[in-house]
Amino acid sequence: MLITLKFLKWEPLRNVKLWLRPLQVFVILMLQGCLVFAQRKVIVIDPGHGGKDSGAIGVNYLQEKKVVLNIAMEILSLNKTIFENRFDIYLTRYTDTLISLSDRTKLAKALNADVFISLHCNHANNSSAKGVEVYVPNSNSRFTDGAIELGLAVLNESTINLGLKNRGDKIANFQVLRESNPYYPAVLFEMGFVTNKNEADYFLKTNNRSAMALVILMGLYNFLNTES
Repeated sequence: MLITLKFLKWEPLRNVKLWLRPLQVFVILMLQGCLVFAQRKVIVIDPGHGGKDSGAIGVNYLQEKKVVLNIAMEILSLNKTIFENRFDIYLTRYTDTLISLSDRTKLAKALNADVFISLHCNHANNSSAKGVEVYVPNSNSRFTDGAIELGLAVLNESTINLGLKNRGDKIANFQVLRESNPYYPAVLFEMGFVTNKNEADYFLKTNNRSAMALVILMGLYNFLNTES
């Protein structure tokens, strides 16, 4: 079953609190009408950077490491409150600490992860650059097709439901993807540009971060429900 909600586009998201609660109710009803997974899927969410590595620094000194951790923590919260702990979700970091890239993928392997999503924000010298994009591994394994499908599921939810520009599904040799690809579907999700004033302002609002977390969960649900 695919979730195909269409609601407010980018500009009206300043009023995101007006639709977030009805959306939450819709998701609860949708979940109640679906078959429960035979076993909870293990999801590893990787908030990029951390500690002395701030990641991209954007408008008004907005730090990537803080944005991605806030959204990752909100994913944990929404999984409990809306998705009724449907997923078994772990983060690679829960605080502002720097975890090595190899330790992030080692954790996912030790947990026998079903999927791995690394969360990031984009940066560009051109302040008009905007939108979301997903990177998948550039190497082949039995999980490569799954990574592409997972990436498209998350992209579709974030662009259709939040009205964000779709910059596409791309390939890359990032370490977390390279080390993950033999074991589980893995993607790196760039959630927007902190160097774009509109998108940086968007990330400053709690309700907007909740909306981003929710569409990521919806994309995961769509992918895993299709896989089941």
